[in-house]
Amino acid sequence: MGKFKVPNTYVIIFTVLLVCAVSTWFVPGGNPQTWQVFSALYEGFSQQAGIIAFVLIIGGAFWVVNSTKAVDHGIMKFISRIQGLERYAMIRKMGVGNIVITLVMLLFGVFGAVFGMSEETIAFVAVVIPLARSLGYDDFVGVCMVYLAAHVGFAGAMLNPFTIGIAQDMSGLALFSGIEYRIFCWIVLMLIAIAFVLWYASKVRKPVRMMESGPVEVAEENPGKTTGTRAWICFGIILLSLILFSVFYASDCVIKIGQGEYSVPWLLWALTALFAVVSLFALRNSTKMFILNLLMFTIVFMVAGVMGYGWYLPEICALFMALAVASGFSAEYSADDIAKEFIAGAKDIFSAALIIGFAAGIIVILKDGQVIDIMLSSMASALEGSGKVGALGTMYGIQTFINLFIPSASAKAAVTMPIMAPFSDLIGVSRQATVLAFQFGDGFTNMITPCSGVLMAVLSVAKIPYEKWVRFVWKFILVLIVIGFLLLLPTVFMTLPGF
Repeated sequence: MGKFKVPNTYVIIFTVLLVCAVSTWFVPGGNPQTWQVFSALYEGFSQQAGIIAFVLIIGGAFWVVNSTKAVDHGIMKFISRIQGLERYAMIRKMGVGNIVITLVMLLFGVFGAVFGMSEETIAFVAVVIPLARSLGYDDFVGVCMVYLAAHVGFAGAMLNPFTIGIAQDMSGLALFSGIEYRIFCWIVLMLIAIAFVLWYASKVRKPVRMMESGPVEVAEENPGKTTGTRAWICFGIILLSLILFSVFYASDCVIKIGQGEYSVPWLLWALTALFAVVSLFALRNSTKMFILNLLMFTIVFMVAGVMGYGWYLPEICALFMALAVASGFSAEYSADDIAKEFIAGAKDIFSAALIIGFAAGIIVILKDGQVIDIMLSSMASALEGSGKVGALGTMYGIQTFINLFIPSASAKAAVTMPIMAPFSDLIGVSRQATVLAFQFGDGFTNMITPCSGVLMAVLSVAKIPYEKWVRFVWKFILVLIVIGFLLLLPTVFMTLPGF
């Protein structure tokens, strides 16, 4: 007998679509669906056109930034600086290796939480594994420093547009609302992850002095020309634009945190001044550092825009389109080069965009077949005696199970949130709690499911057999799942900002 092969995600979604269509014939009061199975796909794409465009634009923008090697350069420079700390006695006592592991994991944890770093970890694993070896650790530590950290951060995300943004949009919630408690969850999860890796690292570390390997060097592609003219021109244009924006719109800034509103007319001016100062330091270093600076401030202004000006998908898309153009221009790309890299990024994430449309077709069938109301009523009846905790735990379990077969956060959000969100209203659970259950369920099992192309690619780069990885990480994943459930409990028993 051959090994069971998990079907393609599209096959799974279309199978679910067919099952939903068939169910409309048997559910009492349902409206039978036949040929509508195919028209539902079109309707799904039409209804989710905004989110699909959002995913494609974000994917293209990040691809342009990554193609400049700015993120790689920044991380390698960070690693190089950290390695020089061994000269200090206090640092040696604390353990340079422990400090490096902690800082690198925090860095990638932030990346996972803010912009959903996932596929990008494949390249970084190849970079960080040699560092782990130089510290006396094995390849598992190297993988954990990047991949595990990014995905734990991904699970506890507070600003990830691919999980939080899409799930909250489909749940009718304000974008990135409830950020305060999510930050707390992220801190808890990252501390647990770091503690686990430090514990394992202490067991496998060999007595190798770090400085014997020599520091990691950051090579410049163009010695003697660290910053191009275009980068300076780009800086001037952006700074002028920010000044003009501040003149006309600074007074309109009203920050919304939870249920509170705070007028902050000086915020834009402060961010503009900060951008000017930090950018000058970055430009004095290199073009790559300036591009990394652009990425950082894009995220900063995205948060400020969402919280202070009510920005939504169109504005965020515009911001990241500007990032793509500015990064490419600063890197001396031609217009054709920028377009080519952007298209490559959009192509890379196109599968996720298609899945969103196809998954939305399931909801169309369920709605047109008048099944959703009956489904919600049945779920409510089945869980009536379980209470809010039991119902929330069940939704969490469902999301965790689904993720084993459909690791795409966008696809699961499109399939589950339109059902789970109204259901949470029926049982008296906050929709925000339902989104939190979704992101925990989506994030933890990403690190163990064989359906994750990113995981399999990372293990391939690290030359770690999947079976060995499972034996290494499964207990930790179980701990995370339990901790995730415990972090859901305060959403039931406590009044939390935004929940």
